[in-house]
Amino acid sequence: MRGCGIDGFRPLQARIIRSLLEGHDVAVVMPTGDGNSLYYQLPAVIMSGTVVVISPLISLMQDQAAQLDQLGIPAAILNSSLTAAEQAPVVHRAIWGAYRVLYLSPERLARQDTVDWLAKAPVAFFAIDKAHCISE
Repeated sequence: MRGCGIDGFRPLQARIIRSLLEGHDVAVVMPTGDGNSLYYQLPAVIMSGTVVVISPLISLMQDQAAQLDQLGIPAAILNSSLTAAEQAPVVHRAIWGAYRVLYLSPERLARQDTVDWLAKAPVAFFAIDKAHCISE
């Protein structure tokens, strides 16, 4: 964890991350700014496959993917900020397991074509970030 700006875990973080690494379903309700992204980002580095993060906040997706890329952790986004031509190579690379973290908007996940290609991708698990922003 050193070198990534993380000196230690906050209360419950280690327990939650351990549960995910053991393959358990986990529901976490924590306040914003409490290190919630670490719950899926650390397992994404350790586990095989791609962690698919559902987030309704485009700017947050972009910021987090850019930060992960700076750390050498392959990440991508799929949302309405990308054209169809920009999305196609992301989908192709996701199917081949090129990303450790893939951020999707809820609208993108609701599309049948997304469900179809995700079935071919090596998904480690799904995480829903900022669930309080998702109405359905």
